[in-house]
Amino acid sequence: MDQDERIRRIAGMEEKMDAALAAAAELERALEHWERVQPALSALAAYYDGGDWLSDYTEDEAGLLPEDLKRGVLSEDGLFDLLERARELQSRLAEETDGVETE
Repeated sequence: MDQDERIRRIAGMEEKMDAALAAAAELERALEHWERVQPALSALAAYYDGGDWLSDYTEDEAGLLPEDLKRGVLSEDGLFDLLERARELQSRLAEETDGVETE
């Protein structure tokens, strides 16, 4: 292998390393944020599954809640979709972790 090829190889590997380092830092920040939001997701799941959501939804449908109340959590699919998405992300994280090879 000549010197030019070696330099190109090293430069290419350096670019790959820089990209992987940046992605790792970004993922680490996202995972830290994801970990901090877990208690909120647990509370939302308990709200949805425990009956309070349906009670609040019924009250809203009857027009008994203030009009200026933000109520995205009461949309018919919004909360359900968020909880399903969270479950899918957890599953994906587990799969990705199992598939990481460093050797």
